[in-house]
Amino acid sequence: MLTLPRSRARIGLLCACVCLVSCGAPTQPSGHTTPTAQSASSARRVPTGSDLPGVAVGIHGAVSSAEPHATLAALRVLRAGGNAVDAAITLAFALAVTHPSAGNLGGGGFMVLRTAAGASVAIDYRETAPAAATRDMYLDAQGKLTDASVIGARAAGIPGTVRGLALAHERFGTKPWAELVAPAIELARDGHRIDADHARTLARAVSQMRNAGFEGSARIYCDERGEPFVEGQLWKQPELAATLAEVARDPQSFYTGPLAQRLVAQMQASGGIWTAADLAGYRALVRQPLQFSYRGHEIITMPPPSAGGIVMRQILFASEQLHIERAPYRSAQAFHLYVEATRRAYADRNTWLGDPDFVHVPVAGLLDPAYIAERMRDIDPEHATPSSQVGAGQPRRESPETTHFSIVDEQGMAVSNTYTLNAGFGAKLVLPGTGVLLNDEMDDFAANPGHPNVYGLVQGEANNIQPGKRMLSSMTPTLVLKDGRLRAVLGTPGGPTITTTVVQLVRALIDYEVPLDFAVRAARVHQQWLPDQVLIEPQLENDIVEGLRARGHTVVPSPFGHIGHADCIEVDPRTQGFRAVADVTRGSGGALAY
Repeated sequence: MLTLPRSRARIGLLCACVCLVSCGAPTQPSGHTTPTAQSASSARRVPTGSDLPGVAVGIHGAVSSAEPHATLAALRVLRAGGNAVDAAITLAFALAVTHPSAGNLGGGGFMVLRTAAGASVAIDYRETAPAAATRDMYLDAQGKLTDASVIGARAAGIPGTVRGLALAHERFGTKPWAELVAPAIELARDGHRIDADHARTLARAVSQMRNAGFEGSARIYCDERGEPFVEGQLWKQPELAATLAEVARDPQSFYTGPLAQRLVAQMQASGGIWTAADLAGYRALVRQPLQFSYRGHEIITMPPPSAGGIVMRQILFASEQLHIERAPYRSAQAFHLYVEATRRAYADRNTWLGDPDFVHVPVAGLLDPAYIAERMRDIDPEHATPSSQVGAGQPRRESPETTHFSIVDEQGMAVSNTYTLNAGFGAKLVLPGTGVLLNDEMDDFAANPGHPNVYGLVQGEANNIQPGKRMLSSMTPTLVLKDGRLRAVLGTPGGPTITTTVVQLVRALIDYEVPLDFAVRAARVHQQWLPDQVLIEPQLENDIVEGLRARGHTVVPSPFGHIGHADCIEVDPRTQGFRAVADVTRGSGGALAY
């Protein structure tokens, strides 16, 4: 077990007050009250807080996301008696306004939730390929991949976010739909103040949009002078507010009716291939979560078309087989063994996985302990294995920009949600008159099988483009349980680094009993088979860097600087109090609890 200073040990307090902390958050909700000593004595005890920024503790509910205004909107839903799904709907729509690099109406994602009664559900609202999509639609005459899969209207899959949130509300929501969308409308109509981190991302987006020739889109992120918004400026989005108002009246309006017709018309005018039938035919799906045990804990995560759950299971089983927990926490030896496991897991990911409604995914074979043990058998405890010597296995056949948020309510319902536009600001194109920023998820297909996509992933035919198919994803929304009780709500953005980031958090919590705020803050590494290199964050400890190089690994800085943005929640196993953690060391964010 990691030894920590006494002031940061995970201990409980009988507390007669509410702890509410965030980074850059707006004023707390009106009507805030402090429980009396009598009420607190019968409540769950609160874990001690941390002097690190972006951490909040509480006993009733908790929220963590990438943007403080959105976090606050969700917390208000919890305080008003809404459940975790109600708060998730408000948060997702609010992020579409305040965190436009990834929060969205025009994208899709995955939600893993656990009800207060203990039932677990996965909601798949991943985008799909339009009916007119073809296998080679992004290749030029010489068979080379063009940038049409990442820039412009043809890069966008059919969005799933609105129908996914509507499905969650239909099954589990308690508050009126319009009431849950209202905070996002207010944020878009009346505006919100830009923080420094979002000012930087808006400036980058404006430059990219102008370089692509999308001046109309760029102007949405600029002030009246045509300059990108800067920190402290009030940003209003009236067109997005109007679209949200239509969605608030009826979530199906995004897929059928006048709003849907405008979306399709603007899409086709911009060179896209969506049709009215594509939007009307989109369906969000309820899937059975992937569940498995790891060192006395239960992991609940996303099945295909997310690759995250399978890859995580393979890495964690390998961790058990290799007894990585015996190596010191944050040691070169522990990271070496971990990297070797991820190398093999990603070789399988990139070869075998795709949309299970279109291709056979050998899930049972990939998760067979005997198969995983055999895959990891040739790991050298002291030397790196070149990826050129690591191909995909033969399992038994039984036949970058995203955002994550975590929510727990007082009844014990938990939501882990990851959704995305793919690259930051997606296809860099806002459909005129709607405020809807398009995704560029078509690049998550193997647009040119055997060649790297925008994230460097080299994928196979299982993930090729087909009409109506869902592109493979790395998104890994995850719940961790101990003895049948919630232990943590985890997830992160980061393209292919998503799964490895979540695994590093799981191992820190379980293998080394590290408090979540320290686990989130710690520097991360990533290996994905090809290219054969270990990506690291710049703050990674030098002894780990040199230890990996001494073992033969090619170590390079992450091209994005940071890896992921893990906005998560843990439940103190002894007190059942909440600790919400926003990953503010890697950007803005808000963690609130009460």
